[in-house]
Amino acid sequence: MNDEVTLLEADERRLVLDRFGNDDAWELGSLLVSLARARGAAVTVGIRRGRQRLFHCALPGTSPDNDAWIDRKCRVVEHYAESSLLVGARFRAKGRTFESHSRLDPDLYAAHGGAFPLRLRGTGVVGAVAVSGLPQADDHALVVEALERFLEAAAR
Repeated sequence: MNDEVTLLEADERRLVLDRFGNDDAWELGSLLVSLARARGAAVTVGIRRGRQRLFHCALPGTSPDNDAWIDRKCRVVEHYAESSLLVGARFRAKGRTFESHSRLDPDLYAAHGGAFPLRLRGTGVVGAVAVSGLPQADDHALVVEALERFLEAAAR
């Protein structure tokens, strides 16, 4: 196993929620939008629980392509119950590409960073939070930072 995969797996074990309702989606989504605005990042933010879209915001400078990327990355989270970056890293660690070896339609699935599972303690993955608009590692890092802050605030 390579270092990237190990680090991404550690994030997934660490960033587990005790609950996640509609109000939580608003808080997490608003936090992501605030972080992006503070950095001048043109991103789209999406949060889903199951098949329901709970939060969506497209900042200036984004396009419908960002919506499509969020959909494709979230499908990877739904399929694998892992972040889209981790799924892509696992394929790369084996010397393969997701597009040619996953047997999933690349028009519908993208193992590029930016979608992270909403995992509830004792339940498992119930949804996904995603960002699109930055390089994939930066999309992923923004989501991780927001989840860390969200969990810190919830612990207070």
